[in-house]
Amino acid sequence: MSTSWKPDSWQSRVAAQQPVYANRTEVDEVLKNLAQLPPLVTAWEVDRLQKQLAAAQAGNAFVLQGGDCSESFADCNANTILRKLKVLIQMSLVLICGSKQRIVRIGRIAGQYAKPRSTNTETRDGLELPSYRGDIINRSGFTKDEREPNPQLLLRAYERSALTMNYIRALSEGGFADLHHPENWDLEFVRNTPGSRKYQQLLESLSDSIRFMEVVSSGELDQLTRVDFFTSHEGLHLLYEQALTRADHRQHGYYNLSTHLPWIGDRTRAIDGAHVEYFRGIRNPIGVKVGNTIAADELIDLIKVLNPENTPGRLTLIHRFGVDKIASKLPILATAVRQANLNVLWSCDAMHGNTHATRNGFKTRSFDDITSEIISAFRIHRECGTRLGGIHLELTGEDVTECVGGPANLTESDLPRDYRSQVDPRLNYEQAMEIAFLLSEQHK
Repeated sequence: MSTSWKPDSWQSRVAAQQPVYANRTEVDEVLKNLAQLPPLVTAWEVDRLQKQLAAAQAGNAFVLQGGDCSESFADCNANTILRKLKVLIQMSLVLICGSKQRIVRIGRIAGQYAKPRSTNTETRDGLELPSYRGDIINRSGFTKDEREPNPQLLLRAYERSALTMNYIRALSEGGFADLHHPENWDLEFVRNTPGSRKYQQLLESLSDSIRFMEVVSSGELDQLTRVDFFTSHEGLHLLYEQALTRADHRQHGYYNLSTHLPWIGDRTRAIDGAHVEYFRGIRNPIGVKVGNTIAADELIDLIKVLNPENTPGRLTLIHRFGVDKIASKLPILATAVRQANLNVLWSCDAMHGNTHATRNGFKTRSFDDITSEIISAFRIHRECGTRLGGIHLELTGEDVTECVGGPANLTESDLPRDYRSQVDPRLNYEQAMEIAFLLSEQHK
């Protein structure tokens, strides 16, 4: 690949999963507006995340990445955002106690508005329309107007991302995550569940430890009053990502300032494709989803293109095989990367390889399959001499019924009760917390 790079050099490559707009003039005007708007994150925040990812790669931290499969504009409200943060903070606290490590918190939030699809069209009752590709492109309603790609939605996605980021920063800096006030994190609908009781016991033990430390140190522990919280999304819509790519005034190169950690999906990681060409030139730490179709030599080549200087913390490989295939796929890839002495952070996405359709037409995931893949990932990395440094989950703070199994033993007949996702099924609070305790035990 050519070493020359510009934010638009990807446009000379084949770009998969991109929308086709009817009015190119309108698209250009929207992109011009986007390019003049303030960035959503800063280069300093991005650099700080990369240092923390490097620490996780070295075994001194663990990455908790989670959030919606696909954010909707309608969910850009205080209550929904707050509940997502509460779940991730509670999970991270469980992990801190179990792993005795720093937890790097990354949300699939403030920009996860685009989704790849298996087919370009969808047919219902004989009517064929473009597939829903996320609120940044079109709408989920099944009418011609709603499914037509609309460039104005790029601006709406930027606005919702900015509003979400503003609220997250206000909460993070304003004491919401203060360990002295864990009552801030309560979710009212789960106070009497088994997982909640187990969490409260852990919290009481931790509070006793904090009070003891503050007595012997003669003061309040200031580092317990706030947390770092980073954002991430799949960098799928390349025109949008390019518009928010800015040259750093320190002359460090170009940063994608739409998010802290953008990632490449399993469908768009072709080494000669547009997404890899774009991602190789930005200074952000980046992720790549790695699925069942990639070979070891292909992965090695991809790593060298995306991280030519072999920089720690630059590249996270998010593997997504499914419980039935991880034992045959992961050892080959993990061993090849280790033998090539390449610096990567390994993270497990135990969601996407375990999706199936029910008899009544719902997409769902089995909680048992998800947990089994996580346990297998820890074991396989230990056996291969590598380290699992993170987890990647689709979850929500809402009391949804989208994944079967878990503490409440949800069945397929429970799914219609509160199935809200427009794309993929997510873990609810109880299921997410149960996985946090599972991860804690694996670290022990």
